[in-house]
Amino acid sequence: MSDASDWGIEPSYRDARGRQRRVASETLRAVREAMGDDPTPGRDPVAVVRRGGRLPHSGEVTLEDGTALGRLEALPRDAPHGYHRLASDDGEVLLITGPGRCHLPEARAWGWTAQLYAARSSASWGIGDLADLRALAEWSAHHGAGFVVVNPLHAVAPVVPQQTSPYYPSSRRFRNPLYLRVEEVPGAAAIAPDLGRLANAGRALNGGSRIDRDAAWELKRRALEAIWRAGPPRDGLAAYRRRQGEALRQWSRYAAMAERHGARWRDWPPELRRPDAAGVARFGAVERDRVDFHAWMQWLLDEQLARANRALPVIQDLAIGIDRHGADAWAWQDELALSASIGAPPDAFNPAGQEWGLPPLVPRRLRAAGYRPLIETLRAALRHAGGLRIDHVLGLFRQWWVPLGA
Repeated sequence: MSDASDWGIEPSYRDARGRQRRVASETLRAVREAMGDDPTPGRDPVAVVRRGGRLPHSGEVTLEDGTALGRLEALPRDAPHGYHRLASDDGEVLLITGPGRCHLPEARAWGWTAQLYAARSSASWGIGDLADLRALAEWSAHHGAGFVVVNPLHAVAPVVPQQTSPYYPSSRRFRNPLYLRVEEVPGAAAIAPDLGRLANAGRALNGGSRIDRDAAWELKRRALEAIWRAGPPRDGLAAYRRRQGEALRQWSRYAAMAERHGARWRDWPPELRRPDAAGVARFGAVERDRVDFHAWMQWLLDEQLARANRALPVIQDLAIGIDRHGADAWAWQDELALSASIGAPPDAFNPAGQEWGLPPLVPRRLRAAGYRPLIETLRAALRHAGGLRIDHVLGLFRQWWVPLGA
């Protein structure tokens, strides 16, 4: 086995008191084993190139939107920022080009930080929703605010019990249907009598001091299923599904299978444990209506969040990781170290250290995958967003790994 330092594993660290600490050899070995085999022999599959800069080698360049530029030795100065492809006889390289710095606003502004689940109104069904966020944004803009920051709105498995922590998502690429305002869903009027009864039951949940996610989800799920069966207007859904592509297909299939087999994909029948398995495609075909239902809910979330962000810039919150048993881990299992968790070393506030239960992405495997997990995650977080808070942003540069059971 190669030396741990060859894999970017530090054999020591400086603790909170400034003392240098050596990592036990068995821990280094366990972390190295969690990373698996080297997936990137030969040519580096990724290159960061400035516009106008020389390419790593000459080849056929295709822009992210599919535009073919022909054989080039340098990236054109007017090339759009994004993720492009360089192809030659030796293989394909992902070309990444960006502005080099973050956009900064022209002036300082003030705003609120809101835990959306707690920002409920008299119209909420026991939990704050995207219509509540829009109302808060409109009111805040009227009083001179420049933004609203919200907790992560990431998706959790559509099962009971619902995951209560917004920082332990099933997927960071999609959002939680609990945040839908059901009355604003296109086609809701078609189930008016039933919707009225469900809405009354939902608003009754506002009387409790605790947020009952399970009760709220059961009511919203019943209402949304009834609207779906009534054949609601779907103008824009097909275009949304095309934009989201394979990512949405994976989420929708995962959600439908989780309803049938439970949220933990590693407990599913073997033929369903990989997203590219033939059994998954068969399930998607047989349960197409249910898969479509979950895709439809994500489109509704996208539309309602867009309306809230138009009222005032909404700064989204990106959780540091994902549930190892959830949708993104199922989709990206080859890029994750499922036998390790991320956390933090001991310090004055947590003398025993922290282990968060979230599996890390393996750097070499992430690079070999063309950074698709990171790209898709960031783009989802920035969609209909006025900014982004990245939880534990140091994790993009350095992480504390804990082997499972250690």
